[in-house]
Amino acid sequence: MTEDQIRQVVIDELLNIAPETDPAAIGPEEDIRDALDIDSMDVLNFVIALHGRLHVDIPDIDAPKLLTIAGAVAYLAKKLAASGIAPG
Repeated sequence: MTEDQIRQVVIDELLNIAPETDPAAIGPEEDIRDALDIDSMDVLNFVIALHGRLHVDIPDIDAPKLLTIAGAVAYLAKKLAASGIAPG
């Protein structure tokens, strides 16, 4: 899975949480909680959705690594690579 594909999964799941979102308006390093005006339950649902979609374990302690699009993509790419599904 490429980083672009991972980024699209991240954006898709953010759109599921906040459908009115314009993904182009979110900077890669911008905190998604502020950008989307979402709360901790929304973040939890986002993490659960990523786990379900990509089949990677995301411990609670790692959730802060997913609070930016760039951070989420980097974290998920690393997890997928470790599971044998390397970004291409």
